[in-house]
Amino acid sequence: MAATASPTTANSNSNSVSSAMDDPDSLKTRVCIIGNGPAAYTAAVYAAKAELKPILFEGCNADDNAPDHLTISSNIAPGGQLTTAPGVEDFPGFPEGILGIELDDRLRAQSIRFGTEIFTEKVTYADFSVNPFKVFTASRTVLADSVIVATGAVMKRLSFPGSDEGQNGFWNRGISACAVRDGAAPMFLDKPLAVVGGGDSAMEAADFLTKYGSKVYIIHRRDALRASKVMQSRVLNNPKIEVLWNTVVRKAYGANNGETRALEGLELQNVVSQETSDLKVSGLFLAIGQEPSTEFLGGQLELDPDGYILTKPGTTVTSVRGVFAAGYAQDKKYRQAVTAAGSGCMAAFDAEQYLQEMETEKENSLLMSSQPKKARRPRKRRRGAGTMKR
Repeated sequence: MAATASPTTANSNSNSVSSAMDDPDSLKTRVCIIGNGPAAYTAAVYAAKAELKPILFEGCNADDNAPDHLTISSNIAPGGQLTTAPGVEDFPGFPEGILGIELDDRLRAQSIRFGTEIFTEKVTYADFSVNPFKVFTASRTVLADSVIVATGAVMKRLSFPGSDEGQNGFWNRGISACAVRDGAAPMFLDKPLAVVGGGDSAMEAADFLTKYGSKVYIIHRRDALRASKVMQSRVLNNPKIEVLWNTVVRKAYGANNGETRALEGLELQNVVSQETSDLKVSGLFLAIGQEPSTEFLGGQLELDPDGYILTKPGTTVTSVRGVFAAGYAQDKKYRQAVTAAGSGCMAAFDAEQYLQEMETEKENSLLMSSQPKKARRPRKRRRGAGTMKR
């Protein structure tokens, strides 16, 4: 069941919404923001400063029970991937760095300060076929003149025996999708570790983990890396890193004593020879890319083949007029906190401009309909018109 609105935010601006129907849980707003993290909260700051009185759905806490396809961030807590970063060193204005969760809290608080109404609820569906658009959660419906989608992206996961959170799984008990967040945990110190992937993200994860693990294995299903030449050179020349080519993970195993489960090793298979082998590791980190959290849109917006929302170059305008996209949900290239924040700002400006255009069109339409129709003057008949010469 979706969480109720946060009492510290839902009451912070009682005039920010108006009843759209008799149902008290049905609301109306000029702009509804779906998402969390730098893009969503920055969009909220600028929309609120423009007096658009935005409503923002930031998703539910990670322990709320709901199917993944109903969440806006696939069970990442409000704040998105930024909350998984132990330290953010490259966000402007923080020369000493800042914790990811602290930066996220500051962005959120700033949006509230200017009047954003935040609900800690999951969006189950959005209807962009009519305007005002309809945004649904388990407990309310919002009618919005415009919508900003900033639902981010999540790390991809592999599925094999022992990879999940179940009774026999080692997810968060040795298997992780974030080396930066989890790599320094005591359970990994001076232990052999493994990374799955062949791109820059995998190389960065492996290089990072050499600070903590005794040895790092890169497990790659092909015979060549997809990473940049610079990153390849860095890992291939690191004596603590070994690449296992043409290899995939078939099974994870370890100690399983109820709540004290801990990863101890992996069963591997060579995809060329089909031979299996055993690899003793205490940690497995998946770095196989990200997937945007856009499934809930139901194909209403134009997406690229990887599921990222397509926007008009240089803008946040999507294929549906009045709907805008910002952050990782539409950015598959840069994927940085600062670029996400920048695109959130752009989305707020684009939404404001769209709403102004709608007001102008409405005023012109009313003006045209209020003007009396001019009476048509009868045309003078020329002498002899309509008669035949004899």
